[in-house]
Amino acid sequence: MFGHTNEPFILVRDLYAVIIPAGERLLLREGTSGFITQALGGSFTIYIEGNLFRVAGSDADAIGKEIEPPPEIPENASNEDIEKVIWDQLKTCYDPEIPINIVDLGLIYRCEITNKDNLKREVEIDMTLTAPGCGMGDILVEDAKDKVEIIPTIHNVNVELVFDPPWSQDMMSDEAKLQTGMMY
Repeated sequence: MFGHTNEPFILVRDLYAVIIPAGERLLLREGTSGFITQALGGSFTIYIEGNLFRVAGSDADAIGKEIEPPPEIPENASNEDIEKVIWDQLKTCYDPEIPINIVDLGLIYRCEITNKDNLKREVEIDMTLTAPGCGMGDILVEDAKDKVEIIPTIHNVNVELVFDPPWSQDMMSDEAKLQTGMMY
């Protein structure tokens, strides 16, 4: 499910969600009602009593949605195959305030794969934020890490938040610039 919605829901169980833009986790109780305002990349932005919250894809069932399965990889996948899957997974990570994925926003600076014993791989990712003080920074880092860790053969993921070089609109893909009206 992608895009903006105004679909009503009632929580079927307690869940921790992140209030936007502060980035703090709050407990939302079973029976609470609200609206799904955005569903992108398997995570959701919900509106409850005047507040926006981010619901991780792993908690989709709490709002009556299906949890997305992990990505499939080819048998005997090469590092190139895995890297493509990693980039595809990172493209499912969205800032809950901006309906553009973190890859097209230009927030991913580096993705490096290291092979370990027993066909396990470690991944190092450097990413930044559109603004250093963004309250959702830790949440975006966690989302990127979670989305990459579920890829078969990935053993360990480290996502490092960096601010050098500073992010600018020039780092956005042409598609993202068009979507935000920043393409001249």
